[in-house]
Amino acid sequence: MQFRRIPNMLMASAVVLIALATPTYSQTAADNSSKDSVKRDDVSLLKQQIAEQQKQIEQLRTIVDQMKQKLDQSPNPAQTAATPATTPMPSLGQVASTTSIIPKGDSKTGVDLSGSSLHDMMTSAAPSPGVGSAPAKALNPQEEPKTSPLFFRIGDAQFTPGGFMDLTDYFRTANTTSTIGTSFGSIPYAVTGGTLNPNSQLTENHLTLQNSRISLKATSNVGETSVTGYVEADFLGNNATSLFQTSNASTLRMRLYWADLVRGKWEVLGGQSWSMMTPGRTGISPVPSDLFYSQDMDTNYQVGLTWSRQAQFRVLYHPSKEWVMGVSVENSDQFMTSAVNLPGGSSGTYASQFDIGGNTTGSPNLMPDIVAKIAYDPMIGGKHMHAEIGGLLSSFKDNTATNTKNTAVGGGVTGGLNLEVVKDLHFILNGFYSSGGGRYIFGLGPDVVVKPDGSLATVRSGSGIVGFEYQLKKTMFYAYYGGAYFDQAYYVASVKSGVPSYVGFGYPGSANSSNRVINEATVGFIQTFWKNPKYGALQWINQYSYLDRAPWFVATGSAKDAHVSMVYTDLRYVLP
Repeated sequence: MQFRRIPNMLMASAVVLIALATPTYSQTAADNSSKDSVKRDDVSLLKQQIAEQQKQIEQLRTIVDQMKQKLDQSPNPAQTAATPATTPMPSLGQVASTTSIIPKGDSKTGVDLSGSSLHDMMTSAAPSPGVGSAPAKALNPQEEPKTSPLFFRIGDAQFTPGGFMDLTDYFRTANTTSTIGTSFGSIPYAVTGGTLNPNSQLTENHLTLQNSRISLKATSNVGETSVTGYVEADFLGNNATSLFQTSNASTLRMRLYWADLVRGKWEVLGGQSWSMMTPGRTGISPVPSDLFYSQDMDTNYQVGLTWSRQAQFRVLYHPSKEWVMGVSVENSDQFMTSAVNLPGGSSGTYASQFDIGGNTTGSPNLMPDIVAKIAYDPMIGGKHMHAEIGGLLSSFKDNTATNTKNTAVGGGVTGGLNLEVVKDLHFILNGFYSSGGGRYIFGLGPDVVVKPDGSLATVRSGSGIVGFEYQLKKTMFYAYYGGAYFDQAYYVASVKSGVPSYVGFGYPGSANSSNRVINEATVGFIQTFWKNPKYGALQWINQYSYLDRAPWFVATGSAKDAHVSMVYTDLRYVLP
């Protein structure tokens, strides 16, 4: 009611001013008339003054009417405070980008997004539902401001295309025979059995657009449920061996394809997404910018990372803005590398029962992998902190030639920190230890091996990354050190003439592809030349990495380790 009194008070003030002015002008005219009533020019002056006075009155009325209209259109502060905001928070960085820009405050709203997840963006800024509080209102895509020319609607759904175009040059001091994504487990040894490996003495260099990416995000509401759909693809599919000869026709492949539903404190996702084993930056989110898979241009990222992109169904619960917990049922794959020696050899009974180095897609699986995780994202001193802990449960089975079925259960634990220790400087620490989880470490080591009697044994493995990322105005600097370790798991199959033969992994006399440890150190920077929400961004990305691997067994006359230096430079145009 207070705001409605203001126009009335203004009107009353104007009337008082007019009333005070009128006698003055009238008295002045009367005095002039009494002094010289015959002077007609004084009468003309009086008429002119009255006319000017009338104009002033009309101007005052116009001003008052305009102020009244503005005040009537302004919301009542009490009503504003009680009404939940329905405008969604802006996206956390480049959703489709390999370069996961650390979320910053929104330049228009001033809102700090560093602690926001997909769940936060899909719900309003109102308090979370609880005792004595109303449910948070889901975002309405129709109310989101249009900030990009690549933004359109079909019915009630909002569609946002995204992605980027990469022109990447990569150089290695040894020929790994891999493309833009480094095959960490096949770096050539300089000497094997006294024989020089020519690939270890050859450098390699390629210029490619394979890492270019396209994506499409759709958002809408179904009743009180907020729905997000997302699809993402790049050009790193199964390429022909003639890829770089003429047409350079890189193959399109599916990276991500999921739908996410948010209602109140609950969130459900189904489709192909980053595994919940992948370390996070914010909450437990499928959005790429909420995940940590390094800033590396190498499309196999950083040694020590734990990750997968696979089909899954997850359920999350958000008890508060800071806490989230969930369980995911994900595609399983009983995996072992070609370095594993099986009973009966590579053509025996067990060869078709396992995914050996990615060569068998029809391997049997007892049940899906189960991943559970809890994440905590407090704001401390205005800085975003992220901590998480999770677990993996996996299973394996085989069948012997005598129709004896064997099973084994594996698992692991993971934990991570992503802390903003000072403004724009993030400290990163992630680790994973498992017995049967080697597949989640780039498949550099096996999940399981087969004993001579056909029973199964899981292989212990571990990985970790430590590093930092520092955003200094338009330049990001980053550095990481990561490593992966795979334990031995071998058994005596037979003994002939006092000489044992083995099955398993890392046994005496095994090939140098039985990786014991692989380490990688990386430094790099990302320079953003310009960025406009309507027209995208132009970036220059640079990375240097030193990679080293060592086997369990070093034969006489063989190198004890293999190493390579790698340089990536990339010019990227990010779509708005």
